[in-house]
Amino acid sequence: MGHAEPDIAALFAPLRPAQASDVVLNEARQVLSHVRLPIDAELWGSDMLGALTSAEANNAEVMAELAKSLVPAAEKRATPEALGLLRVLGAIGSAGLRAAATEAADRVAADGVEDPVWASVLGLPAVGACWHYSDVGGRQESITASFRYGTAEHALSVLIDHGKGGAIKDAWVDDAEGLLDKTWMAADNDPLIVFETLAPTDAYQRLAKALAAGECPSKPDETDDLTAHRALLHARIRYLAEADAQ
Repeated sequence: MGHAEPDIAALFAPLRPAQASDVVLNEARQVLSHVRLPIDAELWGSDMLGALTSAEANNAEVMAELAKSLVPAAEKRATPEALGLLRVLGAIGSAGLRAAATEAADRVAADGVEDPVWASVLGLPAVGACWHYSDVGGRQESITASFRYGTAEHALSVLIDHGKGGAIKDAWVDDAEGLLDKTWMAADNDPLIVFETLAPTDAYQRLAKALAAGECPSKPDETDDLTAHRALLHARIRYLAEADAQ
């Protein structure tokens, strides 16, 4: 868990989404059979979607293309790993891709293919602690929201640049165990840092506002992080919105 490796981007980026089905399914066969944690399945899927959409001007069109090409190919393959891929797409894809993938996955499962152990909770983590810290001038702000699958907790952190209209500069995922205390202690020892815990509602509102402001990476590693974590970030913000509405 953490900052994404560049190998998936190198594998998928040269391909048009409609041409990528065999490569994605082969990668799913190699990877998803070894995945045991829901967050690892989501991170793999987010990295894959990021690689397929990173060079495209319209991500919505790419997601629609995947719904028409990758989803039917996975349903036809009908292996446990193909079913796992459909469950991942059903959790972190766009609205149309989620609907198509979930319907296809349910048909595959109804035919007797066994779901991955993590499928039943995928995309439905418990919301944990949320917090933010910034420089005293408020130029940049880091917002972290933690989520839990069972006893395994992960943290999604988003760096926002208020000097560039509040756009997202970077995003990454870490193990959440002890992270809040470490962040608080580091901020407490630095008079130039402002630290505050947030209610999930407040975290959602801040993240949604940043998402609407767009992205502004300035370094190659920030671009890579955003590419790899974009789909998961969108999914977690949607989830926080749903939790806020209840």
